[in-house]
Amino acid sequence: MASRVARLFSESDLARIKVAVVEAEGKTSGEIVPFVVERSDDYEVAEWRGGALLGATVAIVFAALHELTDLWLPVNFAGLVAISIVAFVGGMVGTRFVPSLIRLLAGRELMTHHAGRRAAEAFVAEEVFQTRDRTGILLFVSLLERTVIVVGDAGINAHVQKKEWDGIVAMIVDGLKKNTPADGMVRAINACGALLERQGVARKTDDTDELSDGLRMSDR
Repeated sequence: MASRVARLFSESDLARIKVAVVEAEGKTSGEIVPFVVERSDDYEVAEWRGGALLGATVAIVFAALHELTDLWLPVNFAGLVAISIVAFVGGMVGTRFVPSLIRLLAGRELMTHHAGRRAAEAFVAEEVFQTRDRTGILLFVSLLERTVIVVGDAGINAHVQKKEWDGIVAMIVDGLKKNTPADGMVRAINACGALLERQGVARKTDDTDELSDGLRMSDR
């Protein structure tokens, strides 16, 4: 089965994104690297929390029924322990496959941390820093975390203010919200090209295409 990332983008979407990168890079010396991952971490802590929550809830419910009602439950202490363990495992498994539960139990702070770390790893792995004039730009999207990060190398950040990157992030987020991720990515890439051209990051006569132009996709 295709991953969620692969299902988001058709072949024509991938072609459009590649063309947008080529056109944007034709205006300036910037190198634009779009990168989308399904998630930035496995979030085992969320699974443990989900298991503990369901296991504890089952144990409390059975204990309350035993102490506060006249019900004759066909479960002794050993049975209650066994049911709680099964609930714990069920809670872990259930959390693993429900993105909204992962987000709830992992927490925003942890997810922001992992998405930032994964973006930094992508910046290095894709050698965005290797361009001649340090003019690489990473457009990073992590779907589970609902996080978009733009990372500009030193030669770019010297010309661009954070609020301008925020506008590009908003374009990608808008496309994801409208279920048109390719449209959002293309708009963001075009905006990067226009922004760099406007800020004077000029294309030199001997510029070469230093990084691949296509969309990078990964489960992690």
